[in-house]
Amino acid sequence: MAPAVLNGIRLWPRTLRARLFVVLLAGLAIAHAMSFAVLFSERYIAARSVMFNTLENDVATSIAILDRLPAAERAAWLDQLGRGSYRFVLGEGTSGNPVLKADDAEVASRIQTALGAKYPIEVQSIAGGGRRFQAHLRLSDGEPLTIDVTPRGVMPVADWLPYVLIAQLCLLVLCSWLAMRQAIRPLANLARAVDTLDPNSNTPRLSETGPREVAYAATAFNAMRDRIAQYLEERVQILAAISHDLQTPITRMKLRAEMAEESVDRTKLIQDLDEVERLVKEGVAYARSAHGKDEIASRIDLASFIESLAYDYQDTGKAVTVGELGGGAIMTRPHALRRILTNLIDNALKFGGSAEIEVQRRADGTVLIGVLDGGPGIPEGQLESVMKPFFRLEQSRNRDTGGTGLGLAIAQQLAIAIGASLTLRNREGGGLAAEIVLR
Repeated sequence: MAPAVLNGIRLWPRTLRARLFVVLLAGLAIAHAMSFAVLFSERYIAARSVMFNTLENDVATSIAILDRLPAAERAAWLDQLGRGSYRFVLGEGTSGNPVLKADDAEVASRIQTALGAKYPIEVQSIAGGGRRFQAHLRLSDGEPLTIDVTPRGVMPVADWLPYVLIAQLCLLVLCSWLAMRQAIRPLANLARAVDTLDPNSNTPRLSETGPREVAYAATAFNAMRDRIAQYLEERVQILAAISHDLQTPITRMKLRAEMAEESVDRTKLIQDLDEVERLVKEGVAYARSAHGKDEIASRIDLASFIESLAYDYQDTGKAVTVGELGGGAIMTRPHALRRILTNLIDNALKFGGSAEIEVQRRADGTVLIGVLDGGPGIPEGQLESVMKPFFRLEQSRNRDTGGTGLGLAIAQQLAIAIGASLTLRNREGGGLAAEIVLR
């Protein structure tokens, strides 16, 4: 479902945590509001009923007292019989409008009910600020009496109630956030475990504790990780077995070919057997490159390491030079790093005729090792494809350059295994730069 957008503002959040938080908080807030509304309504109805019953009793009692008192003593009792919402006035009162508001009419009706037919009343609304009306009647001796009514709220709201409501809302937000955090945390842990899945690493297994569903998912994930590790191990074993079994017939065929008479076909056959043997060895090397983390990491001086590697090539007459060396000491797996650099240097020598190695230590603490050549480079659209197993550029599909299409794939696989990254880019002015970033 596409998120709703209003005036460029996204109304529906992207993350599952935020969506569940909004849904839960909205549900709890609505339920709380409904409960408060029902409770307030019930209390309002109850308070209204009590108020009207009290009004009826008080008015009926007060009129009965005034009616029995001598006329000369009635004025002294008026203040004692009055209440906050009404008072008694001897006399005709103030003339007003006989049309009342609905709420005032209900109060007047209650007063009339309390007095009964003995004291008929005439009710008029009094102009002025606020609600006010007067009920005019006559006592038994004919003296006029006015009930001046100023209706008030049935149930006034306490000053502290808004603060309580705000505190309850904050509590709802906090509880909803904690609930979502507890609910989404296992999913986030599972996502991180999937993102960093490496059956050959020594990273801790996903915790199998917690609610039943979470524990079941964690157990299933750990079991899947074990199966993948087993499949990878079986792949290496199968390729090693195939390589071992192929070595014997390949050796026999090479011996028979070498014993044959000199001919063009004999030479081509020996070259084909050498290529098959190299392909088998490179295939096994690629399968084993996924297990680069089996090697124990150690601290090496990178400058000395690079110079030693370059000297080995120079001793065999290869054009390998060393440029800037600013690496210092690092923790890495030296055999895997040496194999990576060897594959990159061999690739540079094959297609560029020479190789230059440089090392830079960046400000963020990472170390960059670059292997540079002056060859034709790689088309931009194929810089990532050449990292795939058995992928070769068209110009390498001949016997002069050879190649199995596994050199760069093995280098990338080993780089991942030692926690590094390998990227290729074309240099300005021609040539290719293979860059390894060690963290």
